[in-house]
Amino acid sequence: MRAEHRDCMEIGIYSFAELYPDPLTGKTVSAKQRIDELMKLAKLADDAGLDVFGVGEHHRLDYAVSSPPAILSAISQITENIKLTSATTVLSTADPVRLFEDFATLDLISDGRAEIIAGRGAFLDSFPLFGYDVGHYKELFEEHIDLFLKLNSGEESVTWKGRYRPPLREAEISPRPFRGSIPLWLGVSGTPESAERAGRAGAGLALAVLSGDPVSSKPLVDKYREAASKAGHPPENVKVAVTGHMFISKTNEQALQEFYPYHSNYWSHVHSYHGIDEPLTKEDFERASGKETALFVGSSQQIIEKIMHQYELFGHQRFLAQIDIGGMPFKKAAENIERLAAEVAPVIRKETGKSSE
Repeated sequence: MRAEHRDCMEIGIYSFAELYPDPLTGKTVSAKQRIDELMKLAKLADDAGLDVFGVGEHHRLDYAVSSPPAILSAISQITENIKLTSATTVLSTADPVRLFEDFATLDLISDGRAEIIAGRGAFLDSFPLFGYDVGHYKELFEEHIDLFLKLNSGEESVTWKGRYRPPLREAEISPRPFRGSIPLWLGVSGTPESAERAGRAGAGLALAVLSGDPVSSKPLVDKYREAASKAGHPPENVKVAVTGHMFISKTNEQALQEFYPYHSNYWSHVHSYHGIDEPLTKEDFERASGKETALFVGSSQQIIEKIMHQYELFGHQRFLAQIDIGGMPFKKAAENIERLAAEVAPVIRKETGKSSE
């Protein structure tokens, strides 16, 4: 992290690199163009002084990134300071040894900037793709967390036995990360069990707050911190990140007008996968974007107020914005980053820096 940002909230962005058609033009960019533009967005975020850049993992033709460590390794060579994280790694179907080694390699390449946000993912495509039984959805996640924590504990030789993966007997795990271990966060969207799991593991909590009143998510943060305390993890290791969709424009009205087609398009595609056919009306979108909601849409001032409102609720250490959803063209995503970095981040850092003194 940049030294001048050390005592205040980290501000970052992430992308799922969807290959959805632009709802205004009907055009869909190629995977090659999407990845090229993703790297440009990461470079822009680093140059603008943001703290974190994340890339999601999906195994579908309507997404461009299936291997976050490969993309992040390329990004590491054109950036200098920004932390590089998956957002998220589908841990249920990832081999923990391969995952650890890939991110340890990224960590060495990037001089210690690699992180992992691990979760279960919104899609199930990776289960048959990698030969896993979706009926073991929960059990695989638990076992893979257990093994990853063992690998990440600093031991160079690991002995371990589980139910679904072949055992390890004095296995050499190479390479070792730049600083000995890789920061791990667990993605949580709504279940107390998941929040408590993150706390017991001593991992960070990456809380997805995409809609509704953010007050409803506070019990998850409380359960996370309580579980971490009971497990004996030091308070400085108990960290919360809030993630959400964000679009900034000159005025609240302009932001609503510009973002609605992309937000609606995004959810239309996600819902169709789950068999839901409920188009998002403009009225519903405007209600979902109100001042007291978790959807970060509006002027820079409204975004600042929303982030600070959530900070009062959660006392979180990191905010990550998903900034390019629904077929949004590169130019708009870049403008989103520039406004976040120039108009929002300085105020948030100043306010959270004060409150932490």
